Amino acid sequence: MPQTLTLVGAPLPGGVEAVAADILGAFGLSPVSGRVLSPERAVELTLDGEGDARKIEGTLREALPEVDVAVLPAENRRKRVLLADMDATMVVGETIDELAAALGKEAEVSAITERAMRGEIDFGAALDERVAMLAGLDAAEIDRIAGGLTYSPGAEAFVRSMAADGVRCMLVSGGFDRVTGVVRERLGFHADRANHLEVGPDGRLTGTARKPVVDAATKLATLREMAMTAGVALADCLAIGDGANDRAMVEAAGLGIAYRAKPMLREAAAARIDHTDLRTALYYQGYTDAEIVG
Repeated sequence: MPQTLTLVGAPLPGGVEAVAADILGAFGLSPVSGRVLSPERAVELTLDGEGDARKIEGTLREALPEVDVAVLPAENRRKRVLLADMDATMVVGETIDELAAALGKEAEVSAITERAMRGEIDFGAALDERVAMLAGLDAAEIDRIAGGLTYSPGAEAFVRSMAADGVRCMLVSGGFDRVTGVVRERLGFHADRANHLEVGPDGRLTGTARKPVVDAATKLATLREMAMTAGVALADCLAIGDGANDRAMVEAAGLGIAYRAKPMLREAAAARIDHTDLRTALYYQGYTDAEIVG
């Protein structure tokens, strides 16, 4: 099956295609055609055969350390369903850590978040522990934080471009629905799914989240549900995230992308974005600048 090599930089260094051709030659491959997806930013090369994508990508990353690289099947590149994580993917940082900061508990909660995202501890247990620390926080603080989020570069262009191409887009998060609702509207997702923090009659968080929680299994089930609803196979889906609780959906999707991710997810994903912004997920599918919204 033919493969496509996509190279994305900010900007691409000079001579990048010649470097790529030399490395491909060492693997017994050569480009049969090429295309500029974004001037000075993204190019794709169609290869004359099939090689070991992991080894080719690893060699290219060593030679081009600031360039994002993906070797993917040339067929069925454009996906019909998008499932995206929120924290540290669509938005910068972890919203639960920001909530904890309002109570002076950011360091303690952040340490648990980091371990959970690395897959070192159970996500559900870690969520319960962190949510318990938020007891007594005014629920209005959630809305304040949601209104002041910093969005990941390229996030809106990524989502709105896929939606404009007829893709069903969902935001799924181990975070909280009062935040995902805002992010959904801001970035152009069709729907969102996240945890719900219980609020007492005094308007303050009780320190509990409604069960069952949104975890890795929920994300995978959501991916399958979306594919079934859209009438497509998992191979027609794109899933993107950054942490261990995204691994199941990223591995199951036809195109699974690790975005500035923890080691566990980087190793599992079919593609990675380590240096550039979220528009790179579009370039990996063969979108050109002319097709990118905004």
